[in-house]
Amino acid sequence: MVYAYFQDVPIDEQMYRRIIEKIGPEPISGSLLHLCVRESEGRLRYIDVWESKEACARAFEDRIHPAVDAAFGGNRPSTEPEVHRLDVVDASGALLGKALAEH
Repeated sequence: MVYAYFQDVPIDEQMYRRIIEKIGPEPISGSLLHLCVRESEGRLRYIDVWESKEACARAFEDRIHPAVDAAFGGNRPSTEPEVHRLDVVDASGALLGKALAEH
């Protein structure tokens, strides 16, 4: 089954856009879905679905953390936002089905 979670992140949309720019346009291996949503209080929340926890860890090591470091000019926060794991009972949809069929 997939690995899914949400995180409330302590950044604004401008910083989010800088991070995404640093990650680049190529799809991240193992990522099935990434949503960045604005909560009613204005904070940003990530909702992510990955092929596996291992794929997620590799992506953070290889692409995401280097992009965050670059966006923060080498001074990113010393702690990560809390990860709230989602207990996925079922996952379906056109994109998910296509991604899993390719692997």
